[in-house]
Amino acid sequence: MFRHVSHPHLVAVPLLVVLLVGFAPLRAAPPKVVSVRPADGDFAVDPQADEIRIEFDQDMNHGGHSVCGGGEYFPKLLGQPRWESARVFVMKVRLEPNHDYGFSVNCSTARNFRSVAGESAEVYPVQFATAGGHSDVSPKKHAASFKELRRLLDDEYSYRDVHKADWDKLFAEYRDRLCGAETPEQFGRYVGRLLAAAKDIHISVKLGDRYFMSHSRSVPPNMNYRKMPELVPHLVQRSQVVYTGRWPEGIGYIAILSWGSRNAEALEPVYHELDEMKDCRGLIIDVRANSGGSESLAQEFAGCFVDKPVVYARHVLRDKSAPGGFTPPIDRVLQPSENRPQYRGKVAVLTGRHVMSSCEAFLLMMKQVSNCTLVGETSYGASGNPRGHELPNGVVVMLPCWKPMTVDGTEFEGVGIPPDIEVKANPEDFAERDPVLEAALEYLRE
Repeated sequence: MFRHVSHPHLVAVPLLVVLLVGFAPLRAAPPKVVSVRPADGDFAVDPQADEIRIEFDQDMNHGGHSVCGGGEYFPKLLGQPRWESARVFVMKVRLEPNHDYGFSVNCSTARNFRSVAGESAEVYPVQFATAGGHSDVSPKKHAASFKELRRLLDDEYSYRDVHKADWDKLFAEYRDRLCGAETPEQFGRYVGRLLAAAKDIHISVKLGDRYFMSHSRSVPPNMNYRKMPELVPHLVQRSQVVYTGRWPEGIGYIAILSWGSRNAEALEPVYHELDEMKDCRGLIIDVRANSGGSESLAQEFAGCFVDKPVVYARHVLRDKSAPGGFTPPIDRVLQPSENRPQYRGKVAVLTGRHVMSSCEAFLLMMKQVSNCTLVGETSYGASGNPRGHELPNGVVVMLPCWKPMTVDGTEFEGVGIPPDIEVKANPEDFAERDPVLEAALEYLRE
């Protein structure tokens, strides 16, 4: 079975409680969360609080629920969650002091909070933090950090004119909270909340090895993991991030779930499998579940498909002193991977909205490969190359420092890379089949 590998910037791994609930024959208004305690955005929650209460705006079906989240940010549950009334859901929890928490009421992959009419509740993310700890940082350092943070947004953030927000209003709103923060940790939490307004997945905030939640995304791949073993003949898991298969007619299948730098060793089997498929008439490379990682690892694999160096992308770097605020465009070149197996047959790369960052660079690399076609949906459109900036109080803010472009100079942040063969499909279309995979097979069989 396919396993989802999260992008390193995503802090939550789905932890789902799922029960089947029937749909009513007539559609009604979807339920909405009207209140949560602790409230979303509360950064001084009493760590002695022992429950989380979720209230909806209408009576709910008590046959199922979906609380999405996981890892260190998910509250520790005590016993089974329960319905206290027709509209109030309660989870008993144990909270730790000076800790960040986050979860979502329903999410893109599980929507089992439903009304009595059978309508799924709207997704409602929640983030809060508990009080506790003491500060060894003077208020003057917090004030200096507040000032430096604003300068960084103006002078160093490459997407300040792309991911726009009313920064004057936001900094005025957060001034007292940031300058009066009890600890650097609390300062970092507030910064994460403030910068979330940019809705930039490549902005992050940390202190030491601890990250504070900022903007995250919920975009499921345009595929159905559970159906893949039925749809791809001889599907075999070769490593944590590599799956392969082959159709009897001589079409190979390689799925790569991540380009993460920690997965360098796990990517090695892909080269052995590519060598085994050198006689295939066509090859499918499926990166629909891949949200990026190391661009150099993506280059090494893409280099197996070219005979000579080729420019696949360009970028400009933020430079306040340069005309226009950016350096001249810099070429990014794909080199042939001479010590790796080569493939020169017909290739279809499967892509979609979940694809972003270094995997979008991989799409641009493969667009330079002859006989290669991108199939699926337009990618997410996010590539930041974040650079760390340490504030006077020790909090580090990671801000994108470049703007990537296609070979012809087109910026694609917030736009994405369009496929050559577009396949529009709804999630329910993947229940028993895979329209994207079918379109790729049709292309390769021509």
